[in-house]
Amino acid sequence: MQGRTWGLRLLLLLGSGLGSQEALPPPCESQIYCHGELLHQVQMAKLYQDDKQFVDMPLSLAPDQVLRRFRELAQAHNLSIPWQELQVFIQEHFRAVGQELQPWTPGDWRDRYNPGRATGEGPLLRAAPLNPVGVFQPPVSAEDIEPQAVSLGRAAAPTLEEAGKEGTSALSLAEGEGGGEGVKPEVLIHPKQFSLIYSRYPFIVPSGRFVEFYYWDSYWMMEGLLLSEMPETVKGMLQNFLDLVQTYGHIPNGARVYYLQWSQPPLLTLMTDRYVAHTNDTAFLRKLVPVDLNAFLCQAEGLMSNFYSRLGARNDSEAAKYRNLRAQRMAALKDVLWDEGKGAWFDYDLENDKKKLEFYPSNFAPLWAGCFSDSDDVDKALKYLEDSRILTCQYGIPTSLQKTGQQWDFPNAWAPLQDLVIRGLAKSPSAKAQEVAFQLAQNWIQTNFDVYSKKSAMYEKYDISNGGQPSGGGEYEVQEGFGWTSGVALMLLDRYGDRLSSGAQTAFLEPHCLAAALLLSLLPQRQASRSPSGPSCC
Repeated sequence: MQGRTWGLRLLLLLGSGLGSQEALPPPCESQIYCHGELLHQVQMAKLYQDDKQFVDMPLSLAPDQVLRRFRELAQAHNLSIPWQELQVFIQEHFRAVGQELQPWTPGDWRDRYNPGRATGEGPLLRAAPLNPVGVFQPPVSAEDIEPQAVSLGRAAAPTLEEAGKEGTSALSLAEGEGGGEGVKPEVLIHPKQFSLIYSRYPFIVPSGRFVEFYYWDSYWMMEGLLLSEMPETVKGMLQNFLDLVQTYGHIPNGARVYYLQWSQPPLLTLMTDRYVAHTNDTAFLRKLVPVDLNAFLCQAEGLMSNFYSRLGARNDSEAAKYRNLRAQRMAALKDVLWDEGKGAWFDYDLENDKKKLEFYPSNFAPLWAGCFSDSDDVDKALKYLEDSRILTCQYGIPTSLQKTGQQWDFPNAWAPLQDLVIRGLAKSPSAKAQEVAFQLAQNWIQTNFDVYSKKSAMYEKYDISNGGQPSGGGEYEVQEGFGWTSGVALMLLDRYGDRLSSGAQTAFLEPHCLAAALLLSLLPQRQASRSPSGPSCC
């Protein structure tokens, strides 16, 4: 009962304010990018198909001048500005999206990729050539899938020129770092003319409409970068995150001022752990400022404990503190979120005082994070996958089983959610769970391969009800690129590269393992036209 009380207190802390009906404050002070009449008029007039386009456009003049001229225009038309005149005003006072960024070639870019060499986890296959512009190119042969380059989108680097002006300090990089191009000095000098948050170090963006870096996207990108032997690029991205923590006290959802009031799953400690494991750069640990991370995930608490242990005996008390926090959180996860009858973890509805028993891949997050103590939970979670009919999904694991028309629901499948389930099962000591993990990986790589073969692009999400084609839903068109999709693909190629097939051959589960093996074995003959009529994969 004591564990349940602690767990409920934890959930109350995490959920405080989530159900509040009070109006939220503007995400930032800008009366152009975050609130105000100009923003309202532009968005309501639908000047652009994508609502994100306007708030990403840099100003041509100081914001005070632009707002003064806008008020004059609005008053001249009694606040009902004609569509064409509003469009002309925007064209005269704003610049195109992306003008604040410059191309950048990472200093640690390599033109060949050796799977397994970067991490020591996967099979060491024949090195495959990388395309210098970072495009994921499948091999000509359909016999097997060979690792190719990861498409990590566009990049930006800090200026190498003097930026000291108007009270700001000069920022520069060491010779050879960053390639000599990047974010233009004016972003640092005149920050109010941009929604982009200035970053000192080069960074990778997802691609498509997303021309800024994002928090949890970057974790899977970093996994791909480390597999591509690009640790210096990863280090710079980590430095940018730490700068955000230092400046704002947390890491926003993305590097735009309109994201400042919200964040994403706290993965900074995990990113740091992967970087340090790859480089043994323990000196970097001293730079970590864990404001929004050290109390929300038991994985982060375990990693914090390990970090302090590696820094020496004088940090033993801090290491013990985070070790105890992790143990308490694991007990709370089991006591409050675990459902013994279902065999999985579920979100808890505080208002109705009960678990929300819908399927989501995030139900497997404790397996992925290693935040469970009972080894039997793995087999129970595997049975939950079977009972939910998820193992009948040939093209990927759905985001949910609810058809809402939104992008984070059925029939969409996203790369990071595949990783939550696949790696959660793969790290288990259960041979059965490991084999299911491989089959799920085979399905996902097959989907990526099939779509790339036809469209020469990786996508942010895929429609598992339509043969795994690029999907829709939400407020914008599906994006090409794509950072975390490529990162997860590289991780799966690194782990399973000696077993994966592009369709001609595939390994199967033993018949006694899972009834779903019969459906999985149909993978080479699957047809894109075969789609479910409802939120079911079979």
